[in-house]
Amino acid sequence: MPFGAEVQEGGGVRFRLWAPQAECVHLQLEPFEGEKRLLPMEKSGHGWYHLRTDEACPGTLYRYQVNEELFVPDPASRYQPEDIHGPSEVVSAEGFPWDDGDWKGRPWEEAILYEMHVGTFTSEGTFAAAAARLDCLVDLGITAVELMPVADFPGGRNWGYDGALLFAADSSYGRPEDLKRFVRTAHHQGLMVFLDVVYNHFGPEGNYLHIYAESFFTNKHQTPWGAAINFDGPDSRTVRDFFIHNALYWLEEYHVDGLRIDAVHAIHDDSRPHILQELAQEVRETLGRERHIHLVLENDNNAARFLKRDSAGTPIFYSAQWNDDIHHTLHCLLTKETGGYYADYKDRSVFFLGRCLAEGFAYQGESSKYRSGGRRGESSKDLPPTAFVSFIQNHDQVGNRAFGDRITHLAEERALRVAVAIVLLAPSPPLLFMGQEFNCLEPFLFFCDFGPDLARSVTEGRRREFARFPEFKDPATRGNIPDPNHVSTFQRSKLNWDSLSKSAHKTWLAYHRDLLALRRRHIVPRLRGLRGQQAAFRLLDEKLLEVAWVLGDGSGLTLVAALGQGLEKVIDRPPGDILFETQEGTARHDVFEAMPRWYAAWFLER
Repeated sequence: MPFGAEVQEGGGVRFRLWAPQAECVHLQLEPFEGEKRLLPMEKSGHGWYHLRTDEACPGTLYRYQVNEELFVPDPASRYQPEDIHGPSEVVSAEGFPWDDGDWKGRPWEEAILYEMHVGTFTSEGTFAAAAARLDCLVDLGITAVELMPVADFPGGRNWGYDGALLFAADSSYGRPEDLKRFVRTAHHQGLMVFLDVVYNHFGPEGNYLHIYAESFFTNKHQTPWGAAINFDGPDSRTVRDFFIHNALYWLEEYHVDGLRIDAVHAIHDDSRPHILQELAQEVRETLGRERHIHLVLENDNNAARFLKRDSAGTPIFYSAQWNDDIHHTLHCLLTKETGGYYADYKDRSVFFLGRCLAEGFAYQGESSKYRSGGRRGESSKDLPPTAFVSFIQNHDQVGNRAFGDRITHLAEERALRVAVAIVLLAPSPPLLFMGQEFNCLEPFLFFCDFGPDLARSVTEGRRREFARFPEFKDPATRGNIPDPNHVSTFQRSKLNWDSLSKSAHKTWLAYHRDLLALRRRHIVPRLRGLRGQQAAFRLLDEKLLEVAWVLGDGSGLTLVAALGQGLEKVIDRPPGDILFETQEGTARHDVFEAMPRWYAAWFLER
């Protein structure tokens, strides 16, 4: 890794900092034999400063002094024991006793993802406590744990999308060794580990790059967070390398199996190859030759070009994208909400659901009302269903609601059971948001821990954000929105695992477990070789949907679903054996003569 502190084989440590706007840089070691040591770093051209010294070793705390004035942490720090403004710690890349050498990951078609926020997954909120509960996820049928971002953020609590030091796992969760133990434990239990990373901006507190490395940013493009990351301007080569090496760092040094790259629609790059393509190509041509490594995007633009497959059906760049379209469509059907981006789905919800299941995106270039008539998306029907991750909950869709409401609190139970069956048995890899599997009662709220001035503006800004919704026009109502910076908001979001002693929660857990067992036994073995344009959907009635897939082994899989309206005419039953139905006995004849208002049945023709 060209950035940061690297322990040398023969002893000592090499330090490198890219500071093109700095006139001079010193390395401060603290403490050294009871006192701080300030060592001048040598300027080596193209904005780089370097120093190799025998006065440092693993465990040494250090900072950089810029222009003989400001002391800053290492932007490539591996660990910040005193949080984001404190000194960095030298960590040996090879100092952890890995024993998962036989682990090569799992094929993508086996992916059943579980999104986890380390700080709220357990009462302790640490990597160690989370590792102790991984057996629960194995028993559930999960094959991949997806951690929300862990890059060092300000304070003791955060969703993770405000990280400023992208190579350092936040100290509130534990030391680097604790995260490595988490990954090692997961691999021993057959679980892949994915990490959510943010390459579209740095957090608003703790980012010192503006002072000595302005070239990291460009005013050529703007994002919701201000000036964009410089991926296509002068000095962008070093910036691109910084993020590419960050991806390789988590995959190699922490043995993670995949990355989910956040909000890539806010990554602007007019050069060729696009930074997303270059990053993916670097991963696949190095580490990807020896292991199953999976790269997943979040992309509001629905840019299908990043998901292309080669002639053998192997992803060229990215394995899949989070499919917000299927969430929005199901949410409209389950809750009847039509505000915000749900307005784009309210009039053709059943059609869009069928299109998502058969072709991937609901919006493939159509005009979007929510986006003032602008066109959204690219054609995705040539892609296999495995290129799209489906879900009915995730951190965004729950936590960006004013009160962190989960879908289980907004929809009737029989409708929710249908939605869960659709997502968990469809060919697309499903994602569960932590606690969903047992219908947890805790909300997932937006929380952070900024300094006083920023904290005040975040709290006020969040309440202003909801003022445009009719239900929050009253200032008193907006005042009830939980304060993101108050510790109680964070504490309320922690899962209560004791609730599993209650029968209602046990029932939901059993439902998810049974469906995932069906998926693992009957669906997953047939997904290898799945191609695009092997599915079709049709509306049998206004709210009655049929979707049929030809799977990778030639088997036929068919879904029939009633989505808020009962059957009003006799229809033929699809061919094959009944794999599952939400109300047993409904599909026992050759035709459907009656059907509940909410119902789903799956048929498998071997």
